[in-house]
Amino acid sequence: MNFPVITIDGPTASGKGTVAHRVAKHLGFHYLDSGALYRLTALSATRRGIALDNEDGLAAMARVLPCLFVKGHVFLDGEDVTDAVRAEAIGVAASKIAVLPKVRQALVDLQIAFRTTPGLVADGRDMGTVIFPDAIQKVYLTASVEARADRRYKQLIEKGFSASMKDLVKDLTERDARDTTRASAPLKPAPGAYILDTSDMTVDEAVHIVLDLYANAVKLST
Repeated sequence: MNFPVITIDGPTASGKGTVAHRVAKHLGFHYLDSGALYRLTALSATRRGIALDNEDGLAAMARVLPCLFVKGHVFLDGEDVTDAVRAEAIGVAASKIAVLPKVRQALVDLQIAFRTTPGLVADGRDMGTVIFPDAIQKVYLTASVEARADRRYKQLIEKGFSASMKDLVKDLTERDARDTTRASAPLKPAPGAYILDTSDMTVDEAVHIVLDLYANAVKLST
């Protein structure tokens, strides 16, 4: 389990997923979108009719979640649900179930299992603080609510979903409040994490910074 891990945590729509995916591709590492696990749990619960406040039922389902990440696509029980898990309704549901301690614990082992050779880039909200506290490099990616809302708006419109900037700002603000104040693994920078504000930064610039941080971390560890 000594394979190198880079954790990239941060709030919703901070760009952590895009940056993490590109960093993983550049290094030839595996990629874990931990947020997608909660979205997959929410999607599966919706399809199975499991209430979002049924903590025990959700946890039992999450422990055996049949998911897979392949070349930027997300699969649930063999079905490509890449677009389905990005729907705003599923994102809101995922945020609600993410505060449930039993659900979070049920997904811990599933997330740790992604740590295999040659290495892993994991993005989420508690990758550096809870799941991989021994990561060789930890990054906390953030951006202003306005910048994040604008990015999410463009993503949704591009995928053919309807969107409202006003509603997105409100939703992101509410999600931030839930994520940072929840009792189980609240969203916060991990000890020693590099704080990277991408409000006025391109994806390429952010990727280069993370790659440089990792290269320096490797040098210091040898």
